[in-house]
Amino acid sequence: MILLSGGTGTPKLIQGLMQILSPEDITVIVNTADDTWVSGNLISPDVDTVLYTLAGIIDDSRWWGIRNDTFRTHEQLRLLGHDEGMMIGDLDRATHIQRGELIRGGMNLTEATSVIGKRLGVRSKVLPMSNDPVSTIIETPDGEMGFQRFWVGMRGEPEVLGIRFEGIEAAKPTPEVIDALTSGDVVVIGPSNPITSIGPILALDGIRDCLRDANVLAISPIIGDEPVSGPAGKFMRALGYEVSSRGVLELYADFVDLFIYDVRDRSELEGGRCRVIRTDTLMTDPGKAKALAEFIREVSCN
Repeated sequence: MILLSGGTGTPKLIQGLMQILSPEDITVIVNTADDTWVSGNLISPDVDTVLYTLAGIIDDSRWWGIRNDTFRTHEQLRLLGHDEGMMIGDLDRATHIQRGELIRGGMNLTEATSVIGKRLGVRSKVLPMSNDPVSTIIETPDGEMGFQRFWVGMRGEPEVLGIRFEGIEAAKPTPEVIDALTSGDVVVIGPSNPITSIGPILALDGIRDCLRDANVLAISPIIGDEPVSGPAGKFMRALGYEVSSRGVLELYADFVDLFIYDVRDRSELEGGRCRVIRTDTLMTDPGKAKALAEFIREVSCN
């Protein structure tokens, strides 16, 4: 099974899939448009969340970082007058240091991710969407800012006027990503932010063409008129989309074959070329994540 993932929503589904599939049967294509260099080290937050989930060490109370991590280095840096703009755990920082060193040593992001994954005992494939730099830029009344500053530093509070992906025109999907999408396996777009988590992957040249030829299943991250978590609603409004499962379906309409949304949602959707079905999509614990994973496996085979 191939998944398209950001840093929230889809990792919960991955946790469910890990209970019913062999690790080797899971391949995850991950957004890298939130990547940023901090204190000389490369943070790839969505890639790390997926790696830590597959390694069984994710802090699933927050869905970022490593469980039971400490923050002594971050606190000491702040004492010395260095503000990193985000809290970085000591164990998490080791991943960033290693990634930066591998890339400075000549590896690309895909190769560095493979090395780190193997060291963490991950047997699934984790594929960054591109080896080329892409940055999500949020346009606000106070000027443009990167996603991490908007979401972490500013707590997602500024009004959003627009969103763009800097570098996307020059960026290319990796050969590994194209191979995965054309393998004939089912492609699952997880319940991640459709604008800033899935959007950058879809914006890469050739990705939508691959998905039109694939068997694609998508899960809505929105119930009613609110996202389950994160700033997806604010971003969808800024780009002129209805904040609803209908709006998510519109974003994916040219390639999705099966669209899943929550049983609590009062919307009645018609999928046009695709099938539309409901189930419980709210993954509040590993058991519910497993139930959704089993449902997806069942319907993807029909």
